[in-house]
Amino acid sequence: MKTAHFILVFCLLALASPFAYASDPSPLQDFCVAINDPEDAVFVNGKFCKDPKLAKAQDFYYSGLNIPRNTSNPVGSTVTPVNVAQIPGLNTLGISLVRIDYAPNGGLNPTHTHPRATEILVVVEGTLYVGFVTSNTDNRLITKVLYPGDVFVFPIGLIHFQFNVGKTNAVAFAALSSQNPGVITVANAVFGSNPPINPDVLVKAFQLDKNVVKNLQSKFWWANN
Repeated sequence: MKTAHFILVFCLLALASPFAYASDPSPLQDFCVAINDPEDAVFVNGKFCKDPKLAKAQDFYYSGLNIPRNTSNPVGSTVTPVNVAQIPGLNTLGISLVRIDYAPNGGLNPTHTHPRATEILVVVEGTLYVGFVTSNTDNRLITKVLYPGDVFVFPIGLIHFQFNVGKTNAVAFAALSSQNPGVITVANAVFGSNPPINPDVLVKAFQLDKNVVKNLQSKFWWANN
């Protein structure tokens, strides 16, 4: 009898194990609201797939990352993304790339986070001060000064930045572990949201005077991709 019970329990555990280890697919966009009527469905988690027989080389190709970008903007940097929007063949492959150009003497890729990707960055020109902040309650700042050939990793979801501390232009390339990593620039999201966050919320959150908050909300916040 004990043997029979053991076999029954073993079988139930064996049947349950695929469900225990299963998980939902990682989101490839900010959200995907469920809908009952498929005729009204517009977006999927990612992109619709082309018939593989119709794929061509252009679906897996991008040109131009060797071209320096204009950094004449308020933050002094420009990000050139190469994700599924630029290379359709990246769909479902979980990887993308960016080129980042930084102006001399303080070009900044401002504090931001990628909600769907870890980032690994390599410097090819210039000198960058980079870092990220760990999650609550530690909030520890981890930083490093990088030179050409140096590599640094920014873990998924953590706020990070890059700052050109050199007197010349700087260039870096970064790979991200998502076809659509997303980016949330902290200042833009908090003070430049549309519609604006109630100033009373920000006054309490940042312990600032209300006039200071309103002044910050009135500024143009540069949206660096």
